[in-house]
Amino acid sequence: MLRVEFKTIELIKRYPLAISRGIQASSHNLFVSVSDGEHTGLGELSPSTTKNWTAATGQLQIEKFVHENQPLLGAPSPHEVWQQMREASMDPPAMAAFDMALWDLLAKQAGLPLYRLLGLPKKSVPTSVTAGLNPPELTRERVPEILSRTGARALKIKLGSPDGRGHDREHFLAAAAAAKPFAVKLRVDANGGWTVPEAKEMMKWLAGQGVEYVEQPLPQGQEEDLPELFEDRPLPIFVDESCGFSSEVPTLALPFVLWMARNKAISLEHSKKLFRAIDGINLKLMKCGGITEALRIVATVRAFGLKTMIGCMSESSVAIAAGASMGALFDYIDLDSHLNLNPDPAAGAPILEGVITPTDHPGHGGHLLHA
Repeated sequence: MLRVEFKTIELIKRYPLAISRGIQASSHNLFVSVSDGEHTGLGELSPSTTKNWTAATGQLQIEKFVHENQPLLGAPSPHEVWQQMREASMDPPAMAAFDMALWDLLAKQAGLPLYRLLGLPKKSVPTSVTAGLNPPELTRERVPEILSRTGARALKIKLGSPDGRGHDREHFLAAAAAAKPFAVKLRVDANGGWTVPEAKEMMKWLAGQGVEYVEQPLPQGQEEDLPELFEDRPLPIFVDESCGFSSEVPTLALPFVLWMARNKAISLEHSKKLFRAIDGINLKLMKCGGITEALRIVATVRAFGLKTMIGCMSESSVAIAAGASMGALFDYIDLDSHLNLNPDPAAGAPILEGVITPTDHPGHGGHLLHA
């Protein structure tokens, strides 16, 4: 029988993160350890700012699940356990913490780094680091510090300002100018802060500024408008909040059915040109419930010919290390939340030449510094 223990730690951000939906300066994260008596796996829950997914509720859910599923945990399979957690309607971050701990334990039992247990190479692509949605003068001050301290090779600029598209442009230009000496790639995340007309206008403007892609241009719940935005798009479109689980991928990858339902006069031939509404999906361990479902999402996304990205919420190096163990599966990576902590209570997810690199220790490599 596994022994399960919990520890909640407040993570303080070096710079409060401002996005279209508000500002976050800290978070209370739950760390879950799962021990077989010889090896211990570690997982992490990072709460959501928009849903009631907290450390306290997550701990209660995991405790209840462990109590009710003791036979299942005698020789746990992450895939079987994940399915049972999903059927128990646990919050995705709670599922992610327990799932992550089980994978870490399994890799330690095998004496392998998690990336090798998953059959993956260590090689990965550079992560982006984030410039929050701030006044231009603050952006000009912070961007050079972030890029010089981290050595990052890509900058994700948050847009979707409640103050309008004028502020978006000012903030973007300030970030781009501050980043220019570092010769980094520029990416944009609107966090659902635009309307369809605004998204069309901003994407056209951003394409002229050398941006690689735009993420979540429309609010979650407006997925039926994505085909209109996708047609003749000047930039690749990734969704984040619009997709949590692998079962949601097909409705985003095959939107012409929705499009035809709303536009009955459109011909079938023309609708086939709108076969997709997006170019890729940004998955997050906290959003999908951990590594087990993340593997399914990647497989599903690839099957539909879409691009892959992995992002993060407000995790320490523990969850970031787990995500980095899967890094070889992704076209784009946005695993930078631990780089904005002061201090990070954990280690195991170093950034080397712009890449969040898994260690060669057994497990995912993430560990608390003062356990």
